[in-house]
Amino acid sequence: MATYQGVRTPTFARAARPGPRLRILDSYILRELAAPFAFSLAAFFLFWLANIFVLAADYIVNKGAPFFLVMRFLVFRMPQATPMAFPFAALFGTLLGMGRLAADNEISALRTSGISFFRIIRLPLIAGVTVALVSFLVNEHIAPVATELSTRSFYQILYRSQTLPIEPNIYRADPTTGNQFYIRSVAPDGKTMQDVMIYQPNRTAPYIQILHADKARVEGTEIVLTHAIRTQIKSDGQISAVDVLADEFRISLPMGDNGQNFLSSSMNDTWTMDTQRLAQDIKFRKATGQGGTDLASRELTLATKYAYPFAAFIAVIIALPLAVKFGKQGRTIGIVLSIVVLFGYYAIVAVAGAFGKNGAIDPTLAAWLPNIIVSAVGGWLVWREDR
Repeated sequence: MATYQGVRTPTFARAARPGPRLRILDSYILRELAAPFAFSLAAFFLFWLANIFVLAADYIVNKGAPFFLVMRFLVFRMPQATPMAFPFAALFGTLLGMGRLAADNEISALRTSGISFFRIIRLPLIAGVTVALVSFLVNEHIAPVATELSTRSFYQILYRSQTLPIEPNIYRADPTTGNQFYIRSVAPDGKTMQDVMIYQPNRTAPYIQILHADKARVEGTEIVLTHAIRTQIKSDGQISAVDVLADEFRISLPMGDNGQNFLSSSMNDTWTMDTQRLAQDIKFRKATGQGGTDLASRELTLATKYAYPFAAFIAVIIALPLAVKFGKQGRTIGIVLSIVVLFGYYAIVAVAGAFGKNGAIDPTLAAWLPNIIVSAVGGWLVWREDR
């Protein structure tokens, strides 16, 4: 019998061996979930775009804004919807996908053949965790940048300029150094500032230091003060020294910001900050005794940045037993259940958030309480279904 060189060699055998693949059951369930998940995610974003487009249409029709510019504004605004879009898609996709399997008695057939309910739902749960992580990463890294670009596009529509108008009386705090910045106004160039005051706490010196300059400018990651006046105040409130510094005095911006981020209101808004920046801001406010409702609101926002994306996994937990129980009643019941569950979830979010803001309960607990309640109900339903 003829043989061909290399066919039976170990190298060829290793090359021909297939890579890791999903088991047939997992692959089949994943295909059932993928289509309704993708459909519901696309539908949510389409509704989101349509809702904003209704507001933006006036600029196209009556103010002559370029259609492409308006569409750029809408597209860059989309990542803001991810904390709500992904849980909705996970809930809707699971209810319809698993509901179809239940309606055709495929889940009953699998369980009759000896496959446990937990084994059947293993992949949907893993998929829920994956969706939650993706949602968090989008909200953490993409949404802030996209919101900034979207805001610039909007102001370009209004003022025919990509330069954002900068509001007067800017206050910024640097959590790493304790420095506090106040800028009365900023020139249209976005770099030149008037009436700048910088408060420096007594971390390394026995006095508080205040720097004031009529004019300053941003260069890279620094503020350059022109003819700054330095006032040193002792711990007893007495003025230690007042002197005029050199022609130019440089001080770093908070957290290594560039001028654009430092002066941009969108980059300093709690909803567009990333978690690291917001956590440092909260830490600084606690260290300096700046509490009250504003601190509680920031703590609630920080916890919400973690809790909202995780809701995608919670949605899968609650949807799995509901899909199996009501799946035989058709797709309509899946849509109705999606609406009911989402309404109940966001009702709990609203109530818990109100208690978190007024200090009745801990803000972190307030952000996670809806997830805890819904996951407990879902876990109980899964346990009952498995029995």
